[in-house]
Amino acid sequence: MSATIIGEDGRQRCSWAGSDPEYLRYHDDEWGRVQRDPRALYEKLCLEGFQAGLSWITILRRRPAFREVFYDFEPARVAAMTEVDVERLLLDERIIRHRGKIEATIANAKATLALDVGLTELMWGFAPAPGRPRPADFSEVPAVTVESTAMSKELRRRGFRFVGPTTMYALMQSTGMVDDHVVGCFRATV
Repeated sequence: MSATIIGEDGRQRCSWAGSDPEYLRYHDDEWGRVQRDPRALYEKLCLEGFQAGLSWITILRRRPAFREVFYDFEPARVAAMTEVDVERLLLDERIIRHRGKIEATIANAKATLALDVGLTELMWGFAPAPGRPRPADFSEVPAVTVESTAMSKELRRRGFRFVGPTTMYALMQSTGMVDDHVVGCFRATV
């Protein structure tokens, strides 16, 4: 499989974007762009956890419902959710109905509020140094790095859940801590 594809718009982009309009929008406008807003980082952290074992397009298509049921990922509101809310969400077919992931979202809100540093500072403290060569194809993109492993370990120590090293590397990609757009992709910045 080629590392890039040419879209109907004539743009060359990472092949994983395919032709699905939601994936194309995500690839072009979001994935790999620097994100430092703490609420948006908390949302990404939770959605990456929900994605574990599933395809990202499944999460993207359900993101509006996730935002609705988790109060637009406002940590203080999510942290106040109770077992009654968990039971209600387990019946909501618009989201991923996984008790552990729902409970992790609430626990992660509580852990976010308990931080002695901001979530942005904590997460970005694990961003790798710039200067890594741009991947020519996706075989050169790691699933786990020293940095994602360290981030995972620290987040777990602070009470976060569903934050394994692979999930944290995906978060690093989606929030622009690393830029894994392949050579030839119009979004490749270097």
